[in-house]
Amino acid sequence: MSLDLSTPAQHERRLSARLASIAESATLAVDAKAKALAASGEDVIGFGAGEPDFPTPDHIVEAAIAAARDPRNHRYSPATGLPELKEAIARATSEADNLDVEPSRIVVTNGGKQAVYEAFAALLDPGDEVLLPAPYWTTYPEAIRLAGGVPVTVRAGADQGYIPEVEQLEAARTPRTKVVLLCSPSNPTGAIMERHQVEEFGRWALEKDLWVLSDEIYQHLTYDGAQFHSILDLVPELENRTVLLNGVAKTFAMTGWRVGWLIAPLDIAKGVARLQSHLTSNVNNIAQRAAIAALTGPTEPLDDMRAAFDRRRRTMCDMLREIDGLSLPTPRGAFYAFPDVTGLLGREIAGVRVESSAELASLILERAKVALVPGEAFDAPGHLRLSYALSDADLAEGVSRLQKVLG
Repeated sequence: MSLDLSTPAQHERRLSARLASIAESATLAVDAKAKALAASGEDVIGFGAGEPDFPTPDHIVEAAIAAARDPRNHRYSPATGLPELKEAIARATSEADNLDVEPSRIVVTNGGKQAVYEAFAALLDPGDEVLLPAPYWTTYPEAIRLAGGVPVTVRAGADQGYIPEVEQLEAARTPRTKVVLLCSPSNPTGAIMERHQVEEFGRWALEKDLWVLSDEIYQHLTYDGAQFHSILDLVPELENRTVLLNGVAKTFAMTGWRVGWLIAPLDIAKGVARLQSHLTSNVNNIAQRAAIAALTGPTEPLDDMRAAFDRRRRTMCDMLREIDGLSLPTPRGAFYAFPDVTGLLGREIAGVRVESSAELASLILERAKVALVPGEAFDAPGHLRLSYALSDADLAEGVSRLQKVLG
């Protein structure tokens, strides 16, 4: 056995520039660190991962067990997805988005992340720009760069409810702009665009002849009477220039099953299908059968999960607002709180002067044994992201620890 005596710098030179430029997922890194500390015996509470703590509903699991015994599922299947699943996705999209979709326009992917990357790969040529409202999910800019595009950040702070104005988007637009991203309800902020905001966004994109990439994966997780509005319901003229992204992960507590999809104009869907046929071929057939059960089965488990998220959301917001120097717009969707902590920076906390939200997150992990994600990961320094997709008891204990350290 030979020893690898090359230096880290040499390793870096061995890696392609394309991959060397990509950052690790900050949310997964925080979650992994929290789990590693817990495995070593530390009493760590993790607010980092965007992952429901509930088990996948029983009827979905039972469908997967039955599928595993069916020899049909032991073989290759169409790269774009099982026909039965694509039909179920089309029906679900019709109900949620008020949009009739031909199954030929649907590509089932290995989770939502693959749908994000493949959509950008289909739309972008080198140097094409994507307007990326910030705060944004950490994967978006990396997928844009992998596809050869250039992410252009458009920031909206707590004073705007984390929703950019069309005037801001227009100011950032250049002749190279090709795509604008829409994510409502939002990861990481939980913000939801009102009907008039979505329509204004869509009319502007239509006027400027831009593509819209709309991530709808949190569409069923809304609270306080807030309503999800699909951009194609409000601006149907955009149908030939819009790609919808979705999946079963968040709504059905199926993050580990890895089933997502995209819905696109037929030429884009065909291009994605060619890419996926070489990249991964079909999504796991048993997971696809489980996704059919999710989309066609009873909704009571989903209602129960949403009610629990709502309860935890209110508890978290109430407790966080007791911390002096922290401000928090009320999140009305997804399962995240995104407090502005700029009022805490520049202070001495637990004997340490803290100058950034990244330093604050590190201090909190060290002193309170609470893992959360700093705003820098979402291009929103001065913020923290906390998921409330964990048990009521852990949530209350974790925020109590924050109160003690930051109070």
